[in-house]
Amino acid sequence: MLPTLGDFRRDQLAIAALFSFLGFQYATWASRLPALKDRFDLSGTEVGLLLMAAGVGAAVSFPLVAPLMRRLGARRLALWSALALVAVLPVLAAVGSYPLALLVILLDGMAVGGLNVAMNAQGAALESHYGRAAMAQLHATFSGGSLGGALLASGVNTVTHSVTAHFAVAAVLGVLLLAGSRPRVLTDAPAPPAPPAEEQPAEGGKKGLRSLTGASRTALVLGCAMVFGTVVEGAMNDWSALYLTEETGASGRLAPLGIAVVSVMMVAARLLGDGWRNRWGDARMVRVGSTMAGTGLALALLAGGTWPALVGFACVGLGMATVTPCLYVAAATEGPGALALVAAMGTTGLLAGPALIGFVAGHSDLTTGMAVVAASAVLVAVCSRWVDWTEKSEKTMPAASPEREGSV
Repeated sequence: MLPTLGDFRRDQLAIAALFSFLGFQYATWASRLPALKDRFDLSGTEVGLLLMAAGVGAAVSFPLVAPLMRRLGARRLALWSALALVAVLPVLAAVGSYPLALLVILLDGMAVGGLNVAMNAQGAALESHYGRAAMAQLHATFSGGSLGGALLASGVNTVTHSVTAHFAVAAVLGVLLLAGSRPRVLTDAPAPPAPPAEEQPAEGGKKGLRSLTGASRTALVLGCAMVFGTVVEGAMNDWSALYLTEETGASGRLAPLGIAVVSVMMVAARLLGDGWRNRWGDARMVRVGSTMAGTGLALALLAGGTWPALVGFACVGLGMATVTPCLYVAAATEGPGALALVAAMGTTGLLAGPALIGFVAGHSDLTTGMAVVAASAVLVAVCSRWVDWTEKSEKTMPAASPEREGSV
């Protein structure tokens, strides 16, 4: 029986639940950082280390994720990682010391690394199985989950300040979300066989690079593009408000609009982005989008002022919205090792980006730091020209069977 549009929508909704769950889980514990800070009497530096522990956990999960993907498949890895993230919440609420909290958040980051790779593999398999673009909308649901987590935190906090009660409610909602999605999450077919020896790169440099990283040159280029793209996203979230106040003289009322403009434009563009991908293709979306983000921000910095800056920030949100989804789809066609590598490099960009901008700003000014953000966006377009996007579109993920498994 041929798959129908209804089948596609139901499967898309199930995978979207995984993306939404990840955003929800992160927003849940991150929203209670003030309470955790008070409980352990933390300094600002110690709070920063707590946040960094999550990123470090995601980055160090890279050597584990690829073999787990091959052994378990994307479906099982996604569901087991998500269950681990559910368990993190009550454990974090119960720990009684800062070192234990660091350990829990480190493990949280490792589970995030597994779910991030597996759910993006599921998204790529969905597109391959049905021949329909879906990844941009899936990434939009991550933002929706983050919003839901923040709203739940606000609602629970009006009733009780108990972190334990809040995390218990969030864990129950997370389990219900996963239970609803589990029957429709795609089943994995066996991975394709490795290419014959004569098809492997003959050059010593390429062969040595592949043996060192377990990934192709294309995967490394995609990883570099992901690093530059996540530098842009992370820096805009962390520095846009400060840029508006320090460099343009914006009031405290206008400063939060920096993050809001980027977020609104990004979510809106991701909701529409799959239609754009069908019309113009992933290569054009990445190249034009990242170029728009870089040049729009650069022109805003040259013009100076609050309103030009907000226009430039809108260009960043609009231009970068579909870049990450397209890069994940391209990486998924290279196999689980490449996808894990690209995801880990993206995490590195998120970690390093805000710190890099702070370092540059500390030695010059924040306008120069934001210029680095603009340059990073342009470098995404440069990297994308080294990817054979036509070849990418002809490859497929391991075909996802329309049958459903009965157990995790």
